[in-house]
Amino acid sequence: MNRMNKRVLFCATIDEHFTSFHIPYLKWFKEQGWEVHVAAAGNLKIPYVDKKYHICIERSPFNTNNIKAFNELTEIIDQNEYDIIHCHTPMGGVLTRLAAKKARKKGTKVIYTAHGFHFCKGAPFINWLIYYPIEKTLSYMTDCLLTINEEDFALAKSKFKAKQIVHIHGVGVDTERFAPILKFHKKVLRAQYHYENDAFLMFYAAEFNKNKNQELLIESLPLIKKHVPNIKLVFAGDGPLVEHCKQLSKRLEVEQFVDFLGQREDIDSLLKMSDIAVASSIREGLPVNIMEAMACGLPIIAVDNRGHRELISDNVNGWLVENNKMQIADKTVYMALNKPMRMQLGVQSRKIILAKYSLNKVLEEKKVIYKNVMDEMEDVQWAVH
Repeated sequence: MNRMNKRVLFCATIDEHFTSFHIPYLKWFKEQGWEVHVAAAGNLKIPYVDKKYHICIERSPFNTNNIKAFNELTEIIDQNEYDIIHCHTPMGGVLTRLAAKKARKKGTKVIYTAHGFHFCKGAPFINWLIYYPIEKTLSYMTDCLLTINEEDFALAKSKFKAKQIVHIHGVGVDTERFAPILKFHKKVLRAQYHYENDAFLMFYAAEFNKNKNQELLIESLPLIKKHVPNIKLVFAGDGPLVEHCKQLSKRLEVEQFVDFLGQREDIDSLLKMSDIAVASSIREGLPVNIMEAMACGLPIIAVDNRGHRELISDNVNGWLVENNKMQIADKTVYMALNKPMRMQLGVQSRKIILAKYSLNKVLEEKKVIYKNVMDEMEDVQWAVH
């Protein structure tokens, strides 16, 4: 590895992971003079990337395409002699660390960000059975394991054998793009999106799947509308359960209170015109959708899980509730009828993000980690010489 330019590989299951969360980090490496490569499924053009590899990583550990993806990754890693490899997502992390086994012996440093272990308190036993032994074994092949919530950090510190285990505050939120707006601008936005100014908008951006649990929010609407007749539940996102949820809203006769907006690129605008953000997911690592809502100054009502616990404190910036439609309804009605409380909680939401989770703060955390790994590389090379 005696090239003039150092070389880094970022790997994840899909390339959208990088366009959504990691552009600032790719940019930082370019600014340090590094050659930046990305390997993931998909054909998106990603800025600050010198070489992009399309590889067919699948989310399911049982998909046979992953054998082909492993072979492709091994070849890419062997050919390019990377100085650092940073992998993300469960299957991206598994395949990359296995494929980098030989490279590590030659001095390549491997970093893995766990964006929320699939096994956690309350997770199904099958998740522990499949994912825990894999992550424990692969920790021996990890130079630096990054965790994004306290529960995962504590578990990793006590059970795993990565050379270094660090807690970071997620991927960072752009607090300029995601920011509160004035009352007048909120009116203007609502007019653009055809919402009444006096509507009470509760917003949730998430893929429609079993974990995200949108049904719970729809089931709470018959209870809410009795007290808040101007309620609107606004969903952004697509997924396998979207049709099921539309049918459920019809069966419960609340379809006029629900808007299914599909996949959106304007989440910042949708948040800015909303009154509260809600989240019904059963399992989370450190949810970006909630951090973005908090950055926009919204109070949060969310189902209690480790990721939501990290961000939300009762009576500080919102409430954590059980997976229960009555509790969701009670807190939503209370919020809708108590504007001063809503404003107060929203201010605290923004403060929490600025204190720990802004893009600038997390970028500084990551820079320290990358520089430590780089210094370690220099020490090894010095020792060899």
